Amino acid sequence: MTTISNTPLPTRTLGRTGPVTSALGLGCMGMSALYGEADRGESIATIHAALDAGMTLLDTGDFYGMGHNELLINEALRTAPAALRDRALTSVKFGALRTVEGGFTGYDGRPEAVKNFLAYSLQRLGRDHIDVYRIARVDPDVPIEETVGAIAEAVEAGHVRHIGLSEVGAETLRRAAAVAPITDLQIEYSLISRGIEKEILPTARELGIGITAYGVLSRGLISGHFTRDRLLAPGDFRGMSPRFQGENLQRNLDLVEALRRVAASKGVTVAQAAIAWVLAQGEDIVPLVGARRRDRLTEALGALAVELDPADLAAIEEAVPAGAAAGERYPEAQMAHLDSEH
Repeated sequence: MTTISNTPLPTRTLGRTGPVTSALGLGCMGMSALYGEADRGESIATIHAALDAGMTLLDTGDFYGMGHNELLINEALRTAPAALRDRALTSVKFGALRTVEGGFTGYDGRPEAVKNFLAYSLQRLGRDHIDVYRIARVDPDVPIEETVGAIAEAVEAGHVRHIGLSEVGAETLRRAAAVAPITDLQIEYSLISRGIEKEILPTARELGIGITAYGVLSRGLISGHFTRDRLLAPGDFRGMSPRFQGENLQRNLDLVEALRRVAASKGVTVAQAAIAWVLAQGEDIVPLVGARRRDRLTEALGALAVELDPADLAAIEEAVPAGAAAGERYPEAQMAHLDSEH
């Protein structure tokens, strides 16, 4: 396995106006939600290990575990050495409305709701500001200009440093950028989720907006560790994800095996090849890796040492051609909430 040790991590800048961050960020959602129960101690140890390795960007959402994830990050930062704690950058999504049972009922992007969500996040995180703040999905009943305008007021007040967006299309991106500087767009991007390449990514680049790419391993599907007979825990998102169902799963795992052969020829793991491919798509892209354990984090960090030349990239894309994935990336009801897919 390719690993990095005792060397500074490469950095990237989020857009024209954003902060300098490590070239890989840590997506913390799985430590609290949607993948079954996680080990709290191991989650905190993983955050500590990420910071110690030089990762600076911690991504979360106020609705991950209904506040649990923000409290977990708070605990991890409080118990980390000051030098590590001070390097952490927080990226927070807000706006999702939940039920007692854990269901999702929509999104609230009203200015007064933005202020409310922000107040609670600051309290749970134990910080006086959030580095990048973004609504998780566009509220169809509130113009994006109003939502972004409210975040811009929080920037002026010092409670937020930078404005981000999540899962928006090119038109919405332009409208938002006309209101205030947008640092980055968080959106799914991987070998098997390449929808942003046609219009969204070129628009972001035209506007000087960076990309924080989530789902770079497609929720573990193209990690090289997922198997057809794997039993999923109750509440695991993948139990209802179209790409993990029936024939779709087998077709997608066949793609993984093709990728495995290419990765083996480079002496790296499947996950490292998949992450390295996203890294190679541009210096304006910061992949988020959702490691919940230190061993998976170590593997992901190894992708930073993988050098892909044009022949390697061509071999990877031949193994996993654009559009080859079977199934949508979310169930139909959730796809309807994606402005990026409209």
